[in-house]
Amino acid sequence: MPLSEDIDRLDTAIRQLLVKWDMFFAGTERKPPSELQAQVEALVRRHANVEIRNNGERFRYHNLVARYATFNELWQKRLRAREEGRVFGLHGLRAEQVRPVPSAPTSTPPRPPDGAPSGEFRVTDASRDGGAVRALYESFVAERQRSGEGAAPSFESFSLLIAQQTDRIRADKGARAVDFRLESKHGRVSLKARVVK
Repeated sequence: MPLSEDIDRLDTAIRQLLVKWDMFFAGTERKPPSELQAQVEALVRRHANVEIRNNGERFRYHNLVARYATFNELWQKRLRAREEGRVFGLHGLRAEQVRPVPSAPTSTPPRPPDGAPSGEFRVTDASRDGGAVRALYESFVAERQRSGEGAAPSFESFSLLIAQQTDRIRADKGARAVDFRLESKHGRVSLKARVVK
């Protein structure tokens, strides 16, 4: 199979793996996504010791491998915490002492960063815009609690997702930044992104 197709498959599989792990840690999946993770690792190993002559393909491959390594480290830490009985889920796992995330008082919601419309949080670079990402996360957690959705993903997982979405949207749409806002529909809270040119 051509390298370009393997890289596309690796990109798709990593995205699917991120969703599956989040579902597992949220308690909606009983087992970790071991089969899908084995497929990802097989794709990574297939080209690990091969010289990739095409600069674009080499850049994409190494970028995906680095992203997978970052996510995998986070997943393993959370899995160890779960095995030690510090995480809760829906399938008979021991309850974690979940530290409540401080949310802003309802009378004074988090102020969006300069330039973003009210209720939106502008992210240009997630690593530099930590305040906006944190405010967005706190609003997200508070909104999930209000809607009764239960435990939210960890801040680390959330910020990785925001960074990934911001980078993808900026690259695909030529955006200068991305404004994120929360939307509640049928008792479910979701994130909506708006391109800022």
